[in-house]
Amino acid sequence: MSVEEIVVRGIGVVRSALRDLEQAPRQADEGAPEAELVFDDQFAAALEGIDTGSVIELLTWLHRARRDTLQTRPRGDTTRSLTGVFATRSPDRPNPIGLHTVTVIEVGPGTLRVAGLEAIDGTPVLDVKISLDAPELR
Repeated sequence: MSVEEIVVRGIGVVRSALRDLEQAPRQADEGAPEAELVFDDQFAAALEGIDTGSVIELLTWLHRARRDTLQTRPRGDTTRSLTGVFATRSPDRPNPIGLHTVTVIEVGPGTLRVAGLEAIDGTPVLDVKISLDAPELR
């Protein structure tokens, strides 16, 4: 089996008060602050239909993560046995793609302000999808 190389480009960036990995919570419900998603101008039209209150799935590239990690101790707990990264939510993994469910609290020109994003400032945004949990899909 050959593994295909895939090229992905960012469509925007996270702007957050979180500046380094040590201050970022491990999960959004552990105190993640509000953040702003700033999109390249060429993608602004793709935000049409996303409104305040929309629940979205945000895909990010965890650019500060290690890409050579294959096993980890969940949540950094040294009493736990090594576990493959695909069985964890560790940011350190071969393709460090972040998956975040967030709620839009403000929409601006080419921007979304969201609640509960644990990504650090400067994290590239790869994609946005309306969440299956979004009220507009029920």
